[in-house]
Amino acid sequence: MTTSALKKGRVVVSLVFLVAFILTFLDFRRIIPESAINTVTWLQFIPSLLKFFNVFTLGAAGFLVVIVLTLVFGRVYCSSVCPLGIMQDVISWTVKKFKKKRKRYFSFTKAWNKLRYGILVVTILSFVFGTVLLVNLLDPYSSFGRIFTFFGKPVVIGLNNLLSGLLAKIDVFTLFPVEIKPIPILVMSIQLFILGLVLWLSIFHGRLYCNTFCPVGTLLGFLSRFSLFRIRIDSSTCTHCGLCGLVCKASCLSTKDQVVDLSRCIYCFNCLTVCDSHSVIYGLPEGKKNKSVNENTDSKVMEGTDLSKRKFILGSAAFALGMAGFSYAQETPVNEKPTEIPEEKEFPVCPPGATGIEVYNNRCTACNLCVSACPSDVLQPAFMEYGLAGIMQPRMDYWLGYCNFECTRCLDVCPTGALLPMKLEDKQLLQIGIAQFIKENCIVHTDKTDCGACSEHCPTKAVHMVPYEGTLVIPEVDDKICIGCGACEFACPTTPYKAIFVDGNFEHKIAEKPLEEEIIKPDDTEDFPF
Repeated sequence: MTTSALKKGRVVVSLVFLVAFILTFLDFRRIIPESAINTVTWLQFIPSLLKFFNVFTLGAAGFLVVIVLTLVFGRVYCSSVCPLGIMQDVISWTVKKFKKKRKRYFSFTKAWNKLRYGILVVTILSFVFGTVLLVNLLDPYSSFGRIFTFFGKPVVIGLNNLLSGLLAKIDVFTLFPVEIKPIPILVMSIQLFILGLVLWLSIFHGRLYCNTFCPVGTLLGFLSRFSLFRIRIDSSTCTHCGLCGLVCKASCLSTKDQVVDLSRCIYCFNCLTVCDSHSVIYGLPEGKKNKSVNENTDSKVMEGTDLSKRKFILGSAAFALGMAGFSYAQETPVNEKPTEIPEEKEFPVCPPGATGIEVYNNRCTACNLCVSACPSDVLQPAFMEYGLAGIMQPRMDYWLGYCNFECTRCLDVCPTGALLPMKLEDKQLLQIGIAQFIKENCIVHTDKTDCGACSEHCPTKAVHMVPYEGTLVIPEVDDKICIGCGACEFACPTTPYKAIFVDGNFEHKIAEKPLEEEIIKPDDTEDFPF
């Protein structure tokens, strides 16, 4: 295979994976089937690793395939499969296109080994001792997912709403408006900082993020040192032109010493395509006469283009993020007599399939794929509801939606095993929380008027109406058959505090099966439940 074909093949594979992941996280219509989503996420290293240990099945062993690929071909995962890595390449390429001279030069730098291996060790130790906080923040797949869920999806929905409004004026109703659900500003700020770091490093330093802060890149880089196929420099034919070092986005190729740091090389094959003498070779090693690996080289940094003098204004990115934040402005209807008693929730409600809060917090990488996939938008990223270790892990937000009685989509797409798949009939008896009623907040009590919205939308009739005063009836909760789906809380019209709310179960339980005649199927097509 020619060097040109190697790079073209890598680019094609990279674009296929990137487009697939973008569509997965921006699919607000939920058109993509769960099987296709699972196929796309199967090769993601950390989610696959966690799912393998969580469900103990070879069907979740995509990470083993990545390890084998790395030991044979080098770090091709980082260049062709990892969505965050591919996104950095797209950013770097776009910056190059907008530069006047359209040239992008890099230079060899020594590896920050203490920092990158330190981050890897601390990440592993923190996970072993029971917290996935660092994994959540640094896992490239999860970070990519949050970027497109928090910032990309609102922009796409906003454009959809704008276009649907324009089409409606000419009586074309192919598109329809979709509500944009708010995300806590502090949660967005954390991911915005990570996005800013990735943008800055990819614009001015190529793949420095992958080779310094990313624990997956560091681990695979270590394995890549022993790969079967390697990039090496043939010193007998090298003309010392320096072009290969100038296009090395990983800054790992020293033309002065004819050394390739294989622990940082992402096998983008840029160096192969610019070498006119074909001295840069990708293949089996040929002994010691051709230097190929020298991770701890003491060579001085090559003289090259001073990238620090080249500045790029991130106006377009800031504009897109600003539009995303602006689109979150939502108005909440207020009842005539504001409620005064706040809901006292002992625990947040974690999604079905999590088995319990503690187990869930130790398994979820906060990729927010379930947030994007949830048809009712009840899943939202948490801030401090789970504590510091659970930042950005999805929780059930019953102010924004409720868990559909007939839905298991989040269980079917979870790539880490934090949400274990289960049959629909089992999920319908899973008690993730219990509804709590505050009579003093209920408009039946305060306004002496009929309501019953909570009871009407309870799928198991755990919330039912009982006689109150005169002809009035008021809600009552049967906690034995309540499953904590939140339909009652979502339907309750009182503000700022609900008259009925769901308190999460620390460990999920099994509710009693309600009588068949009591079960109802809510209409999921309603914009508002009363």
